[in-house]
Amino acid sequence: MTDLALDDVNKQIIEHLQRDGRMSYAGLAKIIGLSEAAVRQRVQRLLDGGMMQIVAVTDPLMLGFARQAMVGVKCVGDMRAVAEQLAAIPEVDYVVICAGGYDLLVELVCTDDEHLLSLLNEAIRAVPGVTGTETFMYLKLAKQTYAWGTR
Repeated sequence: MTDLALDDVNKQIIEHLQRDGRMSYAGLAKIIGLSEAAVRQRVQRLLDGGMMQIVAVTDPLMLGFARQAMVGVKCVGDMRAVAEQLAAIPEVDYVVICAGGYDLLVELVCTDDEHLLSLLNEAIRAVPGVTGTETFMYLKLAKQTYAWGTR
């Protein structure tokens, strides 16, 4: 990622795509003042370089995932190895190695409580190195945004 410059033009591209990921290259080009081809190349470099992704953000409830939870995980040994194993679980959509009361935070998207129990009991707690978990059930999503800009 070190060879990809985050210049003012790339920042503008990212900020506009954070607000509207479906914005056309032509629309971006008009706003930013570059050719459509130049914008297309810059977007592709940002994607290829891993600086950004363009994805569809869904509402899990509308897709049949009635239970979401954040799980605080305590572990021993190499936290990176534990995080990698947890990240391989399909229902896990977020893994963070952190400092504080927990070594890892893991977000789960489940169909129901039985599915959550199965994941906790048979998948997460079964990972070598996991010594304890605390589950925080989501009741209502109050805010979720991806438009924090580039500063």
